[in-house]
Amino acid sequence: MNFIISFISAKETLKIAWEVLYFATIVSAVVVVISANRNPVKSISWILILIFLPFLGLIFYFFFGQDIRRRYLPRKEIKKLRELNSGRNLFGKAPEVKPEYDRLVKLYDRNLYPLLSRNSIRIFTSGKEKFETLFEDLRNAENHIHLEYYIFSDDEIGQTVKNILIEKAQNGVEVRVIYDDVGSWHTKKRFFRELTDGGVEVYSFLKVHFPSFTGKMNYRNHRKIVIIDGLIGYIGGMNIASRYISGTPWGGSWEDMHVRIDGESVLGLQIIFLIDWSLAENSFLSDKKYFPTSKNTGNINTQVVAGGPTSRWKEILQGFLKAITGARKYAYIQTPYFLPTETLLMALQLAATSGVDVRLMVPEKSDSIFIRAATHSFIKEVLKMGVKIYFYRTGFLHSKMMVIDDYFSTIGSTNMDFRSFEHNFEANVFIYDEGIAEMLKNKFLDDISRSERITLHQWEKRPRMQKFFESVVRLFSPLL
Repeated sequence: MNFIISFISAKETLKIAWEVLYFATIVSAVVVVISANRNPVKSISWILILIFLPFLGLIFYFFFGQDIRRRYLPRKEIKKLRELNSGRNLFGKAPEVKPEYDRLVKLYDRNLYPLLSRNSIRIFTSGKEKFETLFEDLRNAENHIHLEYYIFSDDEIGQTVKNILIEKAQNGVEVRVIYDDVGSWHTKKRFFRELTDGGVEVYSFLKVHFPSFTGKMNYRNHRKIVIIDGLIGYIGGMNIASRYISGTPWGGSWEDMHVRIDGESVLGLQIIFLIDWSLAENSFLSDKKYFPTSKNTGNINTQVVAGGPTSRWKEILQGFLKAITGARKYAYIQTPYFLPTETLLMALQLAATSGVDVRLMVPEKSDSIFIRAATHSFIKEVLKMGVKIYFYRTGFLHSKMMVIDDYFSTIGSTNMDFRSFEHNFEANVFIYDEGIAEMLKNKFLDDISRSERITLHQWEKRPRMQKFFESVVRLFSPLL
């Protein structure tokens, strides 16, 4: 009997000790979250997770919540490379844009993203057209090829790219590839080993492996850029995958945009790649051969802007805010994910309530049920502001584009969500040109014919449980 009593007492003691230890751990984690002085909305989201999902919350925070930026950023190399991109030594006097965009240009110029002219630009809205052109440019490379993509898929498009790169490397062209270790998780390592065996230098970005898993999961390279001989560049939303041509079984066609640049702004893309290369491979490349003088005589002005945790400011978000609040006639926006910050919501409200024709187009279908629900939780609020909202119905709209007032436009990898603005490494090209703006405006208006406009009256008729589910998911939108 005494043995049984002792056993029960020991069991109760262990249980109490476990509960005390667990409670202390949760409290400590909450203190760490608060002490980080991050976005209050984000901090509250993590605190809610830790409180309501105690065990899972700790695991989630261990893997996704920690801030590792100071530990991993090569600040000296970034400073040197950005100084190269200051524009003054490379390009001389900066070009001019319309006066109403001068402040936006200066915002980026002060962050070492100069306004560059003498560019020719081609916009791709078809994956087939983009990849056919890219393959031709890759085959014509003479000096170097730099590719950086979030996803490399081992499918028909991926195999074609791989074979071209190996052929060029074996013919003496320097070929470097950066792929994101999380974005390309589903691609077997054999794919990248074959590239390496073929003479291509390949590195994953912030490689994730246990036990250093932790916060690396959050800081992903979402960029999709190519630089060929320092003279031709690509930037946009399309990864290396066949779905941009063949679509998907669940969503139909995959609609996206990409940009081909021929001119001075390619060197802006080069800077972004070399900064990421120094982070992935830990070597610093700054040879002048990577910065040739462009002979292009185009007349389009652009700024190539990088955003991400290496930045002191949220540059791309700042640019979006400045452009939207500066709109006078219209602002048309396409984004696959709409999880806006408070500042972005305020910018949309200021524009719409001041008489600007603000239109937002998002996909009716989505590749994530939770992100779709979180996006829907913002629809009513935005409709009340006077923003016109369209659900794109013909396939999955993955385009990240904004066009304003027949002059300004931007295309890139940046979604309108917390992750793109705060965690991911992103890149956008900001274009100051009437011809490009008119083309993108017409594309947006044409896409309206394949979309359904959502009205406030219609939206309020949704089932209550659906609204509640969306509201719950919204609580975690800063973490999605």
